[in-house]
Amino acid sequence: MAQVFHPSINSFAKASVVAVGLGVAVLLFAATAVDRSPFVTQVHVPINQPVPFSHQHHVGGLGIDCRYCHTSVESSAFAGMPTVTTCMTCHSQIWRDSPMLAPVRESFAANRAIAWTRVHNVPDYAFFQHDIHINKGVACETCHGRVDQMPLAWKVNTLHMEWCLECHRAPEQYLRPREHVFDMGYKTPPTQLETGAALVKTHQIDKQRITDCATCHR
Repeated sequence: MAQVFHPSINSFAKASVVAVGLGVAVLLFAATAVDRSPFVTQVHVPINQPVPFSHQHHVGGLGIDCRYCHTSVESSAFAGMPTVTTCMTCHSQIWRDSPMLAPVRESFAANRAIAWTRVHNVPDYAFFQHDIHINKGVACETCHGRVDQMPLAWKVNTLHMEWCLECHRAPEQYLRPREHVFDMGYKTPPTQLETGAALVKTHQIDKQRITDCATCHR
């Protein structure tokens, strides 16, 4: 019986298998790269707001404490957003006729909240509480970056699970004394590991528990 396929077909078949494998690997690599790109994560991408609020001016320039606007950050899961009354506490006297602040005045007159655009948005399948992190010594700056240098707010971290686990696996590298949690530009001391280890012990942080899946995914 005559040979149906030329012997070179064997080489072609092997090359096809290799090409398919390489193609799958390239596609996976490309998908991962896109998933980690600013296009998806929005890291370092300024977020437009209904009012162009500058943390650089209010925090860095005027020295306003985070808690003045984010009033519930120490006592609840949600940090809280400033009410229009909070804005008008100052702006009923300062820049009261500024066109830029017209939405603030209109919201105040209508007793309507300003529709701020979220910069950090944790997925629904992840459980997160601000108060726990703040009271254990995790600083605002650790997650949100140097907001005192941001004319408009942007994310500095992806909020991917692997990023969270970097801290949960080694909290001693990140924890601060409670009085420095709201400091911007905090200088990590040479004794950070020793100080952090002491804080881990003081706050009774169980590394096994905070790296358990059920701690964040409930």
